[in-house]
Amino acid sequence: MRDLDLLRTFLAVHRAGSLTAAAAELDLSQPAVSDRMARLEAELGEPLLVRSPRGVSLTPAGERLAARVAEPIDRLRDAWAPTAEVTGTVRIGGASDVVASRIVPALAPLAAGGIRLDFSLGLAPALLDDLAAGALDLVVSSIRPTVPALRSQGLIDEEFVLVGAPSLARTVDEARIRANPAEALAPLPLVVYDEELSIIRRYWRSQFGHRPANPVALVVPDLRAILAAVVAGAGIAAIPRYLAEPAILSGSVELLHRPEEPPINTLHLVIRAGTAITPATSAVIARLRDAARSWSVF
Repeated sequence: MRDLDLLRTFLAVHRAGSLTAAAAELDLSQPAVSDRMARLEAELGEPLLVRSPRGVSLTPAGERLAARVAEPIDRLRDAWAPTAEVTGTVRIGGASDVVASRIVPALAPLAAGGIRLDFSLGLAPALLDDLAAGALDLVVSSIRPTVPALRSQGLIDEEFVLVGAPSLARTVDEARIRANPAEALAPLPLVVYDEELSIIRRYWRSQFGHRPANPVALVVPDLRAILAAVVAGAGIAAIPRYLAEPAILSGSVELLHRPEEPPINTLHLVIRAGTAITPATSAVIARLRDAARSWSVF
């Protein structure tokens, strides 16, 4: 393939979720981005995007192409990035568990190199409101914003697992959970992230087709605290596999459900639309993209 700009445009559309957002990121017109995508699809001989009123998603061919070219294209971009010293302050919003487990370790070298990082911790909706109002420069969000004032790109997909302490797992009949898992799990109390049951609700709906009817035992907006409560036997919870895996391997918790297709949640990098990105913010975004390539989904 001769024109690397076609692949770069394809990745920008995939990560931004729309042709318009990708055009803003690439400093191109929307028709120019559409033309590039049409040329790439014509060259490959198959459609790469599914277009809808809410944006675009990848076809199976698009997913295969993104998996194949994302890393080399990103590394090529990084090789051409300026190497001059970058300073300044970047105001970053994110959930406390994600910031502690993922974001701070990835960005610590930038802080040592002269970029000041100011973190705001909280739930995604409030942080996105602060970003739109100009109080933050970047948000790592578990939900993808739909307002025109914000644009986003996917950072990493996280697999969620349903876990409980061994004492609770033993109360569930294995035959019943194979036949009707939602009914078998219904008596078990939930440990949840918020009153809306945002994480466990998504798990239940994707796997069982409805909201959980279980009683709620504990509400705490930190996935590490949720895991601690599950280990202590307070209830069951849906947790990213990378956080739960050590407890699973040690026997502190057990998998309660083994779906054929595990539920996936995407973390998004979100910035304000139509606002110039400072060199310091660009450095943070590039660092997070690079770090995410080494983060294990499982």
